[in-house]
Amino acid sequence: MSRTTLLAPPPLAAGTTVAPGYEVLAHLCRTGWLDLYDVWSRERECRCVVKVLRPDRRDDRWLREKLLQEGRWLAAFTHPHLVRAYETGDAPQPFVVLETLTGETLAHLIDRRRRRLAAADLALLGLHLCSAVHYLHGKDLLHLDLKPSNIVIGCRRAKVLDLSTARPPGPAPPGIGTLCYLAPEQARGGILTPAADVWGIGITLYEAATGEVPFDVDDDIADDIDDMADDIADGETDDESYGASYEGSDDAQDAGRRRYPQLDQRARSVTTRRRLPSPLTAAIDRSLAHDPGDRPTLAQLTADLDGLLARGRREVSGE
Repeated sequence: MSRTTLLAPPPLAAGTTVAPGYEVLAHLCRTGWLDLYDVWSRERECRCVVKVLRPDRRDDRWLREKLLQEGRWLAAFTHPHLVRAYETGDAPQPFVVLETLTGETLAHLIDRRRRRLAAADLALLGLHLCSAVHYLHGKDLLHLDLKPSNIVIGCRRAKVLDLSTARPPGPAPPGIGTLCYLAPEQARGGILTPAADVWGIGITLYEAATGEVPFDVDDDIADDIDDMADDIADGETDDESYGASYEGSDDAQDAGRRRYPQLDQRARSVTTRRRLPSPLTAAIDRSLAHDPGDRPTLAQLTADLDGLLARGRREVSGE
């Protein structure tokens, strides 16, 4: 933990007003640049979640706009598989009010289950992610950070969290997103297209199916990843500004190869870790093709997953 983090003011105590009309019930977590609070809304007479900048990051104009932009998007968007924002404001500090979700993150579900998700549950999860991503793409946004910790599962419904990394398709610096979950073109930097989110869906399904990512992470790479994660957690940088620091650098690609296993390795087939119906295996493996042009389109992936569920329903009904 960095000295900066140690000197950061503590989170707000229960009973404190974090934003107009929102009383803190508990501090949920602190990231490299945010505090999240469980709050009570007097207007709605219910619990909500409030995101605010950490006290030591409130003077960062770029982070302020990043938080407010995410709040504006989530307040304007309406989709059953996207978390909903109720309100966004900037006084007395920038804040975003989100709905409280029941259930647990997919990351927690994967971590605590001895048996992995059943094939039908994997296909349903994939369809929910495809639906949310299709909606975002229709708004000219790529999510770019699909991973188990950004998905909440409750009552057999998945909801996607966190649009802080979202951006329109087009050129981007290396490293935007989260470490081992990046599509190769995200790690490398360059033109990003909807295929990057197809990769995000594929790697999420792979981990939900097997409990691990589809790469071998050696000690050197693990050390690089740990160092970068520490910087992000300590508030010394974040995923996007870390990537931007390499933009235009002559050795950006070499640095990316040292840090990201997906630039030197091809994703392992899910069959090396688990037996699944061949159509599901094919859908996951194709989504993790190294070349974006070799991945299915979002519409093709949706059709493949829907067909898998339809076959399962016919088999159950005896048709």
